[in-house]
Amino acid sequence: MVDLVAVSIAAGVVGVLAILHFTNGTGWEANADISQEILDTRAASVPETSFPEPMNRSLGGGGGAVAAVGEGAGAEGAELEEAEEESQSPADMPEDEVEYFDIELTKEGETIEVASNETILDTAEDEGFDLPYACRQGQCVSCAAYTPDGPAEDHVIHYEQETFTDAEIEEGYMLTCVAYPVDDFTLETNEAP
Repeated sequence: MVDLVAVSIAAGVVGVLAILHFTNGTGWEANADISQEILDTRAASVPETSFPEPMNRSLGGGGGAVAAVGEGAGAEGAELEEAEEESQSPADMPEDEVEYFDIELTKEGETIEVASNETILDTAEDEGFDLPYACRQGQCVSCAAYTPDGPAEDHVIHYEQETFTDAEIEEGYMLTCVAYPVDDFTLETNEAP
């Protein structure tokens, strides 16, 4: 049977604990969240980069628009030195200057027409082809392709390509995610050196 004294004591203890819980408690308070303040402070001390990842300034990296030079570089009145001007992307080409080129995709057995202000990858996707890619920034080889028609630079402009060496480009390798056509040519997709 149930011992009424034990049940009464247990109910009393639970009641006291419940009352203490809902009154003042221990007085402990969590510390203020300063994580965003730390990220903002770190971001302010690191130059802006062109890398597309979020929070890139808080992670570090190089490249900035201007740099202070001379004595008291951080002081008011310091001279600012302009950074090198970035080259203009073919995507920013005025519409009246756009040309169209035929690119034969040998593995797919089709020819697509690509505008000189569009990348080969974007146009191929618009045409329904599922070409490989990863970064879309010219920093990996996922979208690599090969043209047997000669050096890649004779057929495309690579905008901010950071993967292939000059020798590999001379062999005919290109990155379709940053390759803007300047001529008709044949392309073997999914080919890396």
